[in-house]
Parts: sequence; C-alpha cells; structure tokens
Amino acid sequence: MLSVIYSEEFLDHKTGSFHPEKPERLTAIATALKGAKFAQHIEWRLPTPPDKRPLMSVLSQAHTQRYIKKLQEIALAGGGSLDGDTPVSRRSYDVALLAVSAWLDGVDTVLGTGKPAFVLARPPGHHAESDAGMGFCLFSNAAIAALYALQQPGIHRVAILDWDVHHGNGTQAIVENHPQIAYCSLHQYPCYPGTGHYTERGFHNNVLNLPFPPGSDIGIYQPVFETKVVPFLSNFQPDLLIVSAGYDANADDPLASINLQPQDYGLFTDYCLEITRKILFGLEGGYDFDALAKSVLATIERCVA
Repeated sequence: MLSVIYSEEFLDHKTGSFHPEKPERLTAIATALKGAKFAQHIEWRLPTPPDKRPLMSVLSQAHTQRYIKKLQEIALAGGGSLDGDTPVSRRSYDVALLAVSAWLDGVDTVLGTGKPAFVLARPPGHHAESDAGMGFCLFSNAAIAALYALQQPGIHRVAILDWDVHHGNGTQAIVENHPQIAYCSLHQYPCYPGTGHYTERGFHNNVLNLPFPPGSDIGIYQPVFETKVVPFLSNFQPDLLIVSAGYDANADDPLASINLQPQDYGLFTDYCLEITRKILFGLEGGYDFDALAKSVLATIERCVA
C-alpha cells in the first residue's frame, strides 16, 4: 500500500478563476487516482490537524516570525496578495499550515513504513523563502519537511530532489547552508524565478543545479539523471529522499517550455527507487490538469508495482 495524504480542505486556498494554481489541480489528480487500475493499493489518509502537533516550532526553523505573522494577518483581513503571482485568501494561512502538517505526516509515514508516500496538498512551497512567499508558494514545505526529518531518530542526512520545471529558490536558500541536507534541482533556464545557475553549489557542496534549455525532452533529461542526479544523491547516502514533485515540465503545461511526457515521470521515479525506497513525494507545480494527473499516476504506479 502507498499512502496518499490528502484533504478537501486544500481546495479552500482560493486563488481566483484565472490563476493557474487552482483547486481543480487536486481534484483532477484525486479523480484519476481513484479510477486507476492500482487504486486498491492506495491508502487515503487525512493530514494531522495543525493544532494537534507543535507545528510552529518546526515552521520557525524555516520562516521568520515576521513573515508568518504577516501571512496570518493578510488572511485574517479577508485576503490579499504577497506579490503579483501569489494571492492569499481568507483561509489560505490555515490551509498552508495544514499542507505543512501533511508533509510532516508524509515524513512520519515513510520513516515508519520504509515505503514511499505521496502528499497531495496545496499551496505548493518551493519558491517560498524564509521571509517571503512568492511564485504561488506560501510555506517552504520540502525544506520544512527535511528539517523536521533530521529531528527524528536515526536520520542523519536528507536529500531533496526538485524536478519542478522552475528552480526552487526558496528551498535552496533555506537548506544550502545545512551540511546534512542535499538539494538537487532540474529546471528550465532561463525561466522564473531566474535562479538555479549551475555554479550555485551550496555552502557544503551540497547543492546541484541542472538547468535545461527550452525544448529539452527525455532524450536530454535521461542521461543527466544517469550521470549526475543519481550519483549526486547516491553519494550523499540519504536516510530520506524528499521529491518536490512538480509536473510543469510536461510538453502540455502552459507555464514553461520543456517537452517531457507524463510517462517520463515514471522513469524518474525508477531512478529514485534505485537510491532508496524511503521517498516522500510532495506536489509542487503542474498546471495542465490532464498531464498533471497522468504524471502523478505514472509516479505512484512505479511505487506500488
């Protein structure tokens, strides 16, 4: 069985009719998973309510109190925006806390079972920096999950693989000075947010950025996985692998210009499983509903095979 951590409360983060990061992303995935041929191998789990765990102590390792308070105040005032791309609705703060809790539940599940798990949550997180949300992202879910994992018994090294088409500037900024966390990103360049140059190596040689030009497809991605991604992650010997699973590098996605196909994410998942079965997948981007759902199916199918 593979655990999918999901709540319909994640749909309550409202971004507006014309915003690409909308609730229907999750419903498209959930519908596809429930109709999948391997549906009987999925265990649906609700995330732990934020008030049932000491969430703030974990959250404050990644974000400043000033930013946390600012986000809360915007939501309490009825909503607003952090920048031109990042709306905040009345329930966005509470939903973002629930998403963080879901990622922490994912860590607990993977470490408890030794098997992969998938966090089907929003808002996404990898652009959120310690003192600022941006790029659709409110809290830095993957970085928070990695810092939390290091507090668990027997966990000494955590690796983050970010295959979203956009560089995870927030994740990198939060973890690059941490010797027990490795970060690897595959992303289109040039593209939003303009970070992720290959010369950015982290403070402990713990960062690997792999920029791809527009138009790249699996023929370009696959050898990079084999010669750079897998060796980098394997040599780090992580006790847990966290995947910032964005699916906006699909050819049909409207926000970038990479030409992957949904089945390619199954191949990426196979490479991850070669490194460890202790993998937490957490949703980041992906804005074409059909390609997004098919890509998540390809990821999970490899894990339950």
